Amino acid sequence: MEFVAIDFETATWHRNSACAVGIVHVKNEVIVEEFYTLIQPPNNEYMYHNTKVHGITSEDTFDAPTFEEVYPKIKQLMEGKLVVAHNESFDRNILYHTMEHFGLSYSELRIKSSWECTVKIFRKKGNFKVNLAACCERYDIPLDHHNALSDARACAKLYLIHKMPLFS
Repeated sequence: MEFVAIDFETATWHRNSACAVGIVHVKNEVIVEEFYTLIQPPNNEYMYHNTKVHGITSEDTFDAPTFEEVYPKIKQLMEGKLVVAHNESFDRNILYHTMEHFGLSYSELRIKSSWECTVKIFRKKGNFKVNLAACCERYDIPLDHHNALSDARACAKLYLIHKMPLFS
């Protein structure tokens, strides 16, 4: 089994405003690589609400690379792999629209148009609270919520739990 779990944080309500990304590469049920970076969003603009959620500010990303600059690493980790996210439609849309903003083709990633979604997976298991914090608490997974790498790592662990039914 090989997959990547991904999480984005955004600077504004715009779907192309990625300000942080965390990616966890899992192979044979082991985390083999983790990647995290801050990203300078368009015009380095932030909305108060978003900053209140994740704590990232324009000062934090003033010298951060743009998405276009970090994209080669993202592509290297994601290309052709199964992708997992907690609330996949959010992260998939952020990736798609951020790539579009920079003139990059989503199709070159060679990934499915819909990803595995741990929200949907754990809702189907009968969990009523399926937010990331609740799922992590239930399965005793450490979480620094809204840190993109911590969220991606937690999502990867939740997906592994789903794939190993003895532990769920």
